[in-house]
Amino acid sequence: MDTVYFNGPVQNGDFSFAERPGKAVGIRIAEALNGLLGLAPVPHLWNTVTLAGDVRHRGAADRDTVGREQREARALAAKYAPGPVPGSGLLTDSGPAVVSLALEMIQGLLADGTLAIRETAVRLCVRCGHMTGTGASERCRSCGNGVTRGAHRALLVFDRAEHRPVLERADFHGAGARTPVHLLNVAYNVPRRLVLSRTRDHGICLAPLGLEGMVLDPRAGLHIAVLAAAAERGAGQPVMAVMTVTENAAANVAAYGAPFRRHGTTRLRYALHGRVPYDAAANARLYEVHRAEAVRELFTGWYLPLCAARERSGVSAARLPGLLKFLRRVYLARPATPRGEVLAELRHQAAVGDMSWVMDARALACALADRETEIGPTGSEGGAGS
Repeated sequence: MDTVYFNGPVQNGDFSFAERPGKAVGIRIAEALNGLLGLAPVPHLWNTVTLAGDVRHRGAADRDTVGREQREARALAAKYAPGPVPGSGLLTDSGPAVVSLALEMIQGLLADGTLAIRETAVRLCVRCGHMTGTGASERCRSCGNGVTRGAHRALLVFDRAEHRPVLERADFHGAGARTPVHLLNVAYNVPRRLVLSRTRDHGICLAPLGLEGMVLDPRAGLHIAVLAAAAERGAGQPVMAVMTVTENAAANVAAYGAPFRRHGTTRLRYALHGRVPYDAAANARLYEVHRAEAVRELFTGWYLPLCAARERSGVSAARLPGLLKFLRRVYLARPATPRGEVLAELRHQAAVGDMSWVMDARALACALADRETEIGPTGSEGGAGS
């Protein structure tokens, strides 16, 4: 089964990669590991199905002339400014391929009893009709109104079988990595019934299932976006689609993705990663002191994300000088071409998610040589967030 890495869809919020490069860590990890595996670049994945996006669109002065899809597309292009959108393209969680696959999967899961449509007691905002939840009355997050009313509404639900985990060790990708027990516990303790339909202005419309005015919960839609991208890449071949996510993101989405981690010959797993201290890494003095200006882009755009994939709790700012010195030393000693047997072992490690090679001088030198063979001289590459 071939392994392909994809970033966990990034929420299309109010930021750009130039201002907040940490948002690009998952994208950079996927690009680096796919490059090492000899794979062509994959599209960058984006989460556009958000209540905040609905609210922004409704409050925009040009809402009557600029549609929601167009607004999302403009915001995505601005994320990469002043550079262009990557040649590998973008895929959102509301794109046509994702919508088509979502409806296909949901219909299959309804047929086999994994999902169901059930009448459920809910609370609706008396002003805008937004569903505020299935429990106690809450202030409407869509319009801010504080008054809700009780109602019954058909919802798409996932009823977890008793004692059946919605997340297991096998759902995580990373040979030799510790089992994220706390995440398994978080997923195990989610409600027995998970509601997978939401009232949104934008998303995967569930009207074909009889759920008028509702869309698929974006936490489920994120998984389907990865499966759709993998299906396009795999062309029917068995694919292990690995989604790079932080532990916090995994805790928020994993339970809702339980029915959507497998489709046909494609299996989805999570590759956990930590955060990168980009504010500290942007300090020019760091590179002056260590005479490492030549590897600055390599360090921030390639090596630090890979370190974050190895150190899932995050890379501390205190470690930056040591990591920079290590990379510079290995870079200066790298071979002109990678040795075949070392590259083969390195690719095996990348495929199974073993990130120990990141701190192995011999393996890292091989990865640097292979990277330059593919993209040209180190330091000339840009990439998301550079």
